[in-house]
Amino acid sequence: MFKTNNMKKSILQIVRASYEPKVPKIMKRVIEIQEGNPTESVSDQEEIKKLFPNTYGLPIIQFVEGTEKKQRPPTNVGVILSGGQAPGGHNVIAGLFDGIKNMNPDSRLYGFLMGPVGLIEHKYKELTADIINEYRNVGGFDIIGSGRTKLDTEEQFNKGLKVLKKLNVSALVIIGGDDSNTNACILAEYYKRINANVQVIGCPKTIDGDLKNGIIETSFGFDTACKVYSEMIGNIQRDCNSSRKYWHFIKLMGRSASHIALECALQVQPNICIISEEIEAKNQSLDDIIQYIANIVAQRASNGDNFGTVLVPEGLVEFIPTMKNLISELNEYLAHNETEFKCIKHSKQRKHILDNLSHENAKIYESLPETIARQLTLDRDPHGNVQVSLIETEKLLAEMVKKRLEKMTSEGKYIGRFSTITHFFGYEGRCAAPSNYDADYCYSLGYTAAELIGNGKTGYMSLVRNTTAPVSEWIIGGIPITMMMNMERRHGKIKPVIQKALVKLDGMPFRAFASQRDQWAINTDYVYPGPIQYFGPSEICDQPSKTLQIEKSNTDY
Repeated sequence: MFKTNNMKKSILQIVRASYEPKVPKIMKRVIEIQEGNPTESVSDQEEIKKLFPNTYGLPIIQFVEGTEKKQRPPTNVGVILSGGQAPGGHNVIAGLFDGIKNMNPDSRLYGFLMGPVGLIEHKYKELTADIINEYRNVGGFDIIGSGRTKLDTEEQFNKGLKVLKKLNVSALVIIGGDDSNTNACILAEYYKRINANVQVIGCPKTIDGDLKNGIIETSFGFDTACKVYSEMIGNIQRDCNSSRKYWHFIKLMGRSASHIALECALQVQPNICIISEEIEAKNQSLDDIIQYIANIVAQRASNGDNFGTVLVPEGLVEFIPTMKNLISELNEYLAHNETEFKCIKHSKQRKHILDNLSHENAKIYESLPETIARQLTLDRDPHGNVQVSLIETEKLLAEMVKKRLEKMTSEGKYIGRFSTITHFFGYEGRCAAPSNYDADYCYSLGYTAAELIGNGKTGYMSLVRNTTAPVSEWIIGGIPITMMMNMERRHGKIKPVIQKALVKLDGMPFRAFASQRDQWAINTDYVYPGPIQYFGPSEICDQPSKTLQIEKSNTDY
């Protein structure tokens, strides 16, 4: 497992290994810490403060140029890759490794294998220079593997503490998304409360793009994944415009937010892109969505265009208000009756669910195709979420639009041909070789995590800002994880979690999309972005996502 010698490499990987991530100029100088004012959680302040008395209210940190380099003792650090893969994770570890070695060459880095379970079960390996160098600037999490085990019990914390003490590890870096960093926050509080002398630092990872706020500009991996998806969508659109006979329904990753769908739409200009947050805000039904798509299909057909592309966010069903209510009731029921439900024969599970739902939700559940209904009752992930990637929303929409068009044909409202092809782009983008932006951003995140450790901080997330500027001007520091917390219902209980960042309908990226989508719907204004560029002028190699560029611009839409 995790063999690193004699790895087969492509020419790109061999050349890419020599790429030296560009870094903020502050990282090349003596660094001092500058602390801001005390912070508070994004909401539920009193509840969060009671739950995190030792790590609540910490200041935001910025690293600035200092005058005297401090001599620091050797530090042993542990690192965990948690949750789904995201391009750039290896560079976070490389930056962390270089950072702790810069503080003291005798510092050591240990990787816990297959995610948090490696900490609990004491499975680890030391990450030395020869291993780290094999993985610089490459995609994936295969250096130590990842997993979704949830760290949330004192028994787990204490088991982990035993191996940390055995290895003389005084700091643990958890690289993950909102749920994983929630775990990091809880772990930091516990170790602080029992005086374990173990710091815990988080890093913002998720291709979904929903781990950000007014201070954290983006989560790593989002830029690369969206560029990969946009290349594939562009290829489909080129084919679509060539054969002119298919409507392509393309579901894109994004469990709880539509950031990927929105970013890809801005890059490729599809005929239709559904934004889940808008559906919820307008209280639209599944029928409203079907009619919206069918109307555009009919209008294009009247112009002789019996083809097009539809982008669908992965988490759409959870944002349709009636479906959201159904899923919420299903979550509550399964949280308390999961064992009983699993003992029921598959052929009788649908009736069992119907018998235990409220009348209104039972009607909705009964109206769904059997495959979709069953997908809504599949096992939840370790954090209590519906596994929306298993719900074939793209096929549901394609099938229902076809039926609606048949009805419109009988009414004389549609004359055309409607043939569909469905796609789900998810895993194709999670382990791609990171773009220059993600390679640079991730390396800086890891190096900044090392600086937070060197300055004795715990309960912080590594922070890199001002990333639409040249890398030399990037700002590094840390944000208290408690600042991002709120209370939400999970597994039938109210728990503290990091608040997800959804697409803001009054934000400039959505407004930019909304101002152009009517034109894209009827005209064929496709853009074909092509593959990620790693070499060449900065304007084609180093640009961040369009979402981030628009957010940081002063353009009004």
